Amino acid sequence: MTYILGLNAYHGDSSACLLHKGQLVAAAEEERFRRIKHWAGFPTEAIRYCLQEAGIRLSQVADIAINRDPKAHRLRKIAFTLRHRADPAYVLGRLRNARKWAGVGEELSRAFPGETIGAVHHIEHHRAHLASAFFVSPYREALAVSVDGSGDFTTTSWGMGSGTSLSVADRIFFPIRWASFMKA
Repeated sequence: MTYILGLNAYHGDSSACLLHKGQLVAAAEEERFRRIKHWAGFPTEAIRYCLQEAGIRLSQVADIAINRDPKAHRLRKIAFTLRHRADPAYVLGRLRNARKWAGVGEELSRAFPGETIGAVHHIEHHRAHLASAFFVSPYREALAVSVDGSGDFTTTSWGMGSGTSLSVADRIFFPIRWASFMKA
């Protein structure tokens, strides 16, 4: 099994993509099927589409990559929350969201009953952006840059892709401290 299913779930523009031996087979945003702009739930129909395009079943997918790692930068998240006395409702909402991400395997089991679920991997948000750009590119070596609103408490990340490896050189954490950034 050399299929990898990539998921953006529980976040705006939920989507799925399927790779086979490093080649993009199919990709789709869930909003195309549900007709709800920027849909932010689980991309069940996008997954179905990708599997159908490849002519395979979910049990033939070896690895499932999720573009969020709730454990990434955990100490920074906690320190920020304590320093800024975040609204308890906001914190509870973020914790509920993290539970959804942790339960992606169960969600797949409900959506695809009787199917064997491959290994689920939580990938730090910006590393997922970097990988999605580099690994399907025609380049054997390239600089990769990700600039995003915020994901896993990071707003920007950059690194180097070479062959089948990707290294993150540095990142800018949330919240952006422009004064210190501009001095660098």
